[in-house]
Amino acid sequence: MKRIALLALIFIAAIAISPMLIGEKGYILIAMGDYTVESTVVTAGMLLFVTFMVLLITLKVFKGGLHFSVSAWHKVRYASKRKAYRQFQQGIASYVLGDNQQAEHLLVKSAEPTEFTQTAYLLAASAADKQGLKDNTQHYLKQISDGQLAVKETGLESVLITLRLLLNHNDKEQARALLDKYHKYIGHDHRMLALEIELSLLEKRYFHVVEKLNNARKQHAISAQQISQWEQQAFLGAFEQKIIEHDQQALYDYWNTLSRKLKQRDEVVMAYCHVLAKHGINEPLSKILLPLVKKGSNEYQLKKLCLLPLTAVDELIVATQKHLHHNQHSATWLRTLAHLATKNKQWDKAEKAFNALMHLEGEPADKLDLLTFAQVLETLNKPEQAIAALRKAATMA
Repeated sequence: MKRIALLALIFIAAIAISPMLIGEKGYILIAMGDYTVESTVVTAGMLLFVTFMVLLITLKVFKGGLHFSVSAWHKVRYASKRKAYRQFQQGIASYVLGDNQQAEHLLVKSAEPTEFTQTAYLLAASAADKQGLKDNTQHYLKQISDGQLAVKETGLESVLITLRLLLNHNDKEQARALLDKYHKYIGHDHRMLALEIELSLLEKRYFHVVEKLNNARKQHAISAQQISQWEQQAFLGAFEQKIIEHDQQALYDYWNTLSRKLKQRDEVVMAYCHVLAKHGINEPLSKILLPLVKKGSNEYQLKKLCLLPLTAVDELIVATQKHLHHNQHSATWLRTLAHLATKNKQWDKAEKAFNALMHLEGEPADKLDLLTFAQVLETLNKPEQAIAALRKAATMA
């Protein structure tokens, strides 16, 4: 701008000085029809300069006004969107801080105006789920169309969150439809595999779960505890289905088809024993449990034995008492004898074993022991002691 003004001044000065140097002022005559304009060169130059400066100032003012108008319009036009972004950020912060009610409120308000509609509704659904608001959770999930769950754009996490919420509310039909749509990820993502197993257990597709467990055991991201829990549910359901839908022979045949490695897994063995005990199939059951008790090396299975609905336990009691003869202060064998005697309705023997267990150092008795002991004491008409055992059990996790 300064350069232009300087050049203009030099130009005007040249115009003004040049006529003086030549001794002539110089005239300009402009004729348009009957109308004529006559002026000196100096006057015309000055008028042109003034006109030029007026045009520059006018343009600058107009441009500034236009810029102001566009900026003001932009602020008005996108005010609601900026507010929605603030609400979205505040909603996420509230969700992280555990204020689920506020998080749900803010995220729902910010869902439509922003570009994060799917994320906002998913988090709002999760916040509602944590409050136990089932209807709200289902409503927010319905706002997310299949098109919005585009893995390439939003990642697999959105699908995982949606599936988890559907499973939390036992919506098996929608969860299955969604899982089947993204089934190709089950073999590549351990989280999808885990959800497939959980859903299949809800659908009582136990044999399908047994097959999927082979893949789950190879996933280091899935804990051994989780695998054991799935194994217990899957094999318990599979064994039960075999005997109910077919017969005992079908159960035996299925057990015999299992690999030796599977038959050595604690949860699989105890699931098979549970079904045998439940249906009173004592001979094959005894062939598994009696060697287990006699060997006495698997404390986990011995503890699980106490949970079985056993009816024929005489041989097991004899084998347990032999162990106690060599070690009268063994918590494992006192517990086993107490529970076996209870199942056999030998109340005095059960009470004696439980009392001995309760008086061992370190308080080895667990909640199941106390609840069973209370049952024995109630049967023996000892209500005060039974109540004391129940109160102690109530304090345990």
